[in-house]
Parts: sequence; C-alpha cells; structure tokens
Amino acid sequence: MDRIIEIVNKVLEEEFEIDGSLLKPGALLYEDIGLDSLDAVDLIVMVDKELGVRIEEDDARSIRTLEDIYKVIDELLKEKQ
Repeated sequence: MDRIIEIVNKVLEEEFEIDGSLLKPGALLYEDIGLDSLDAVDLIVMVDKELGVRIEEDDARSIRTLEDIYKVIDELLKEKQ
C-alpha cells in the first residue's frame, strides 16, 4: 500500500502540480485537491501506466477521495497476483 500511495501522490504532485500537503487519504479529489473530471481521467490513465492495472469505469465512478484510489488500486493489484 505504501508504494501505491507514493506513486499516486507523486503523479499528483508532478503532473498536476498539487501541493503535497493537500494529499491526505481523506482528501476529496474535486473539492479539496481541485481536480476536475478530465484531470481524474488523466490521473487514472497515468496510474494505469505506472502500476500496470486498469481501473474500470464502474470503479472510477465510485472514487471520491485519495483513499478510494489507493484501495481500488490495492484490490486490483491483489487480483492480478
């Protein structure tokens, strides 16, 4: 899980220029971090590339917080093994 958090947060900081202090598990993607729907799609694509997992549309719709992203990716990586 630490690797997942590190990669997702790195993508947000480097690609979206998000202040690292905002990246807390309970942070809301749209309200707290300031992403819009296109940013969320870009984030999912970048995470797919970094971690080799595909977040399906149904899962993506349920993501509201950073913790949601971490959990979905963690589950996908476990299924992949």
